[in-house]
Amino acid sequence: MMQNEMNGVVDPADERLPLRSLVLFGVQHVLVMAASPITAVFLVSKALGFSEAVTVSLISATFFVCGLGSMLQSFGPKGFGARLPFVMVPGGASIAIFLVIAQQTDVQTAVGAVIVTAIFYFLALPVFRRLLRYFPPIVVGTMLLLVSVNLVRIYGVTITGKPGTEGFAAPIEVGLALITIILTVVAARVFRGTLQRLAVMLGLVGGSLVALALGHMDLSGVLVGPVVAVPQLFPFGMPKFDLIAAVPLIVFSIISMAEATGQTIATAEIVGRRGDVHAIVPATIRGDALMSLVGGLFGTSLIITSGENVGIVRATNVKSRYVTAMAGAILVLIALVAPVGRMATALPGAVVGGTAVIVFSIIGVIGIDLLRRVDLREHGPMFTLASALSIGLLPILVPGVYSQFPQWTQMVLGNGLAAGTITAVVVNAFFSHYGAGTAASAPSLKSTAQGANE
Repeated sequence: MMQNEMNGVVDPADERLPLRSLVLFGVQHVLVMAASPITAVFLVSKALGFSEAVTVSLISATFFVCGLGSMLQSFGPKGFGARLPFVMVPGGASIAIFLVIAQQTDVQTAVGAVIVTAIFYFLALPVFRRLLRYFPPIVVGTMLLLVSVNLVRIYGVTITGKPGTEGFAAPIEVGLALITIILTVVAARVFRGTLQRLAVMLGLVGGSLVALALGHMDLSGVLVGPVVAVPQLFPFGMPKFDLIAAVPLIVFSIISMAEATGQTIATAEIVGRRGDVHAIVPATIRGDALMSLVGGLFGTSLIITSGENVGIVRATNVKSRYVTAMAGAILVLIALVAPVGRMATALPGAVVGGTAVIVFSIIGVIGIDLLRRVDLREHGPMFTLASALSIGLLPILVPGVYSQFPQWTQMVLGNGLAAGTITAVVVNAFFSHYGAGTAASAPSLKSTAQGANE
């Protein structure tokens, strides 16, 4: 048990609980975050048309990397990890960007972009505080709005099917999606504490049970096949490295570093961590970088520190990092159980689509909340937001608008997330430089990070 050298008092984050308590509280953390990797992999698989075998393998790999990452952040060996009660999950915004890159090029290039971005984390860490001033709330809020719109557009297809195909917008499919959304909202309103934080998963489970009762969910294959799943390196073959294609994820990584900063500061305050909190931030980001690199090797998108578990720490007042380390160990065990992956593939597309629509719409709500901090009556913020939405929404709402442009320009212009975010950065900097007081000023590290990529 670690002692504070000054007074011999154990930090709450370093408290070692009995094994039974560790397992119980560890399972609770897993339940809170489990919907994120399952939904992320399922949605990517549906959008890119992966086979069931590939989907099961990816679910296994994602749980495996999330588990390793949670243990890394909890133990913090060699300066990799914050030594705080953190869990790691696939980032919601990064999933959208990963998909866009894969759809514009191929999945090998998207995986290569993840690896390039992980390396960029390491290179940018010494100077990221300087870069952060170019990402005030007007920029981050705009990016989250674009992420939300793009994700709803992409995953709405999992509900309706592609236009022109048989069964497009079948009432039963749309109905299941609406029921899932309604059940999620009801759970968030009716329950309190942990169950309230599980509203998304409860909605997903409730929608699946309705689908099962209506005969629109087949569980016959869940117990068929091997019991043990082994995550596979390079499941799509060797990655392809295209720096231009990686630009959207690289841009996002700066936001992710800002988020990691805010989460580290907030969590350290909640658990009463002694010492210089800001000195812990680089360790958090190095952990994110390393696990994103490992995730890329296993074919996942970026794996980053999650704020989902901070509320559990506050609600239960259980602050030990050994609890999240136990959660990481449980995730690794889950990764090796193949029926869990097959269960995820059996979830109806309309139910998962309904879950995705409300979850990713919440990202837009977070963006709106950030934009509320900005005076949009001023010319700088007004034109920053307007120009960024113009450039960002155009390729999202009118696919192929840049199809006659050179291929290398399509990588950036055709990606609404990247084009809109870059536009917001440039226009905001332009007004800041040439029109003092008319652009949104850069906030503190902590305030910028609040709410980004939940």
